[in-house]
Amino acid sequence: MNYLYAPWRSGYFISKNEECVFCAISQGMDLNIKLKMQTKSKERSKELKDSTSESTSCNQDKLMQADIKNRVFYRDNEVFCVMNKFPYTPGHFLIIPHTHTHSPEILDVEVWLQMQKIAQKGVALLKEFGAQGINLGMNIERAGGAGIPEHLHLHLIPRFIGDTNFFTTIGDSRAYGVDFDEIFNRICKLSQKYFY
Repeated sequence: MNYLYAPWRSGYFISKNEECVFCAISQGMDLNIKLKMQTKSKERSKELKDSTSESTSCNQDKLMQADIKNRVFYRDNEVFCVMNKFPYTPGHFLIIPHTHTHSPEILDVEVWLQMQKIAQKGVALLKEFGAQGINLGMNIERAGGAGIPEHLHLHLIPRFIGDTNFFTTIGDSRAYGVDFDEIFNRICKLSQKYFY
């Protein structure tokens, strides 16, 4: 097997946070600077109700700024959608419940149904994005292939004719030949049409 030098993936191998990365994103932590923004905990919700609208507006601005940096393009009370930091193909994104749980049978049924509702809309989004096929799935527990087994997440992976060409087959490697920010911006625009 040949190895492709890909230094942009080094963060995947060396970052071993004590805190769940998906919980940090859910709470609005800017992972680029490791500063925690406002959470959506019950205590925080009560404080926000008691605060001025100016403070609430400021907190929402911080959350929106963190979401842009973390590549979150959708959030509601049950789930959020984020671009995969280490995508298999351009447009690969995740649907993640705010609830920290490792397996679907533990998840509240309303949250599970919301994940499926957003996944259905996500398929339509990716088709308009240009996907010629889509892989939809989840890896449950480490033995099931989960890279972050402690927090359940659903993958939506757009597929394109030729995305597993000779380079993947013979070279046992993948190339990501498009600008990540450009892809994020396109997905953001499409999410306005399909998720809101």
